[in-house]
Amino acid sequence: MVALFAAGAVLVACSDGTVQSQADGKGGGIGGAQQAPKEKPRPMDVELATSDPRASGGVVAAGDRDAVYNYSPTVMRDGGELKLWWCSQYGSAQPPGDDVLYARSSSLDGPFTGPSGGGPAAVFSGAPGGFDGMHTCDPSVIKVGSTYYMYYTGAAGDHALGNSIGLATSPDGLTWTRAAGGKPIIGPSHDVHRDNVYGAGQPSAVYLDGWFYVLFTDTTAKGAGWNGAGQFLLRAKDAAFTRNVETMGEQGFLAKPTTTSPRTRSLVDAFSSDLMWVGSLDAFVIAHETEKGTTLTFWTRDFSAQPYRQALIPGVWKEGPGLVRRPDGHAPLSSGDVCDRVPFDVVRATVIGGAGAPTDLKHFGLDVRGSGACENEARIRTSFEGVAMPSPQRTIDLVADGALVRVDRRSVAAALAGEVLNQRLKVVDHLPTAARLSAGARMVHAPGRGFGVVLDGKLFALPDGGAAALNDSAVEKIADQTWDGFPVGFSLAG
Repeated sequence: MVALFAAGAVLVACSDGTVQSQADGKGGGIGGAQQAPKEKPRPMDVELATSDPRASGGVVAAGDRDAVYNYSPTVMRDGGELKLWWCSQYGSAQPPGDDVLYARSSSLDGPFTGPSGGGPAAVFSGAPGGFDGMHTCDPSVIKVGSTYYMYYTGAAGDHALGNSIGLATSPDGLTWTRAAGGKPIIGPSHDVHRDNVYGAGQPSAVYLDGWFYVLFTDTTAKGAGWNGAGQFLLRAKDAAFTRNVETMGEQGFLAKPTTTSPRTRSLVDAFSSDLMWVGSLDAFVIAHETEKGTTLTFWTRDFSAQPYRQALIPGVWKEGPGLVRRPDGHAPLSSGDVCDRVPFDVVRATVIGGAGAPTDLKHFGLDVRGSGACENEARIRTSFEGVAMPSPQRTIDLVADGALVRVDRRSVAAALAGEVLNQRLKVVDHLPTAARLSAGARMVHAPGRGFGVVLDGKLFALPDGGAAALNDSAVEKIADQTWDGFPVGFSLAG
């Protein structure tokens, strides 16, 4: 099974309950990040209070039939529904090897059931002859516009051959098509030869500011620990990482020609982690397992410093956590005090089953207090970016680029937003209204630029053309030069 070579070593990597900010143990941030001269420096290493610990009473999701293991979940909160993909195996899903299962629920405490209400469905399996010919595991699913993107670990057979990371896309999260011609998009760097020959895998994806971020394990990286433990980060403007690829190094993000360039900086000393952007904290968080539970390690947007001390979601575990995230991989808002609380919930395997593999997926969580999400205008803009809610004019307001875009149709706002609220937040009332997206608005597509909508003469970028049909807008094909001639609005692509 794909994750076992890494999972077996995680107890060694983290058994003392401590986590280093870099795998080589040097710790600390990276150089080069400078504050604006008149800007008050952001406090670092802030301790956050926690409250309301929670845990499910039992197993929340499991494969039926002959599925003897269940681990590496990815959890998406999409409107009022929770969607769960994870690694398991059905004998009926050919070829023999790891499969990705899917189920959904209205509650984190389950039960998660298949698309038709029965057992979970096997929605993705190996492709004989490909790099993932036998095993597909460790899914990380995000949704950008109308498209689901699944980053996963693939293996052709014997794990001694090593693993790589692939990408598949879907219109509904159920039917998947391999991207990049079925080839891996991220492979092992082979910087160092170690006894742990797992390779590259266990990806976690986030979409932020037009960038696709992927955090992953690479036991062959220079920056990994003696046993291969380490988490490395790439980002690119396109989901398949074919262009504009940047890798996180000691001096921040650097442009690299390929996704297998040397990897020298690990963000946490761990295996099987999950990444999330937390707007309410203006920080990334990496969830990874340590001795007493799931540790939350925070990083600034540029990964130059750690603004908050680590927090811990306690409880038993046997394989990496899946954070409960918005479709874009961001943290959902609190259902209580959005200005003070941030909910952190994970689903993780808790026992080693009869097959010698992790299983029994359970839910654990807590709230972080004192986020300061509404303490000033800059924090409000960051905290509620990508959130849509009712407007005073019987339309939907989408917070984008620190302003409000008034959208006529809720379905269109939902396609563009990371989260849609049923009630308005007063805290956004003072944000300026930048544009109105009316039904039938002009939408355009340029082959080298993408999709956009023209509002008040300005061109606002869209994630894809999925909103056009919802908005009763025909998509007009234009040349790249025509696109470049429009006055530029901000991006509505997230």
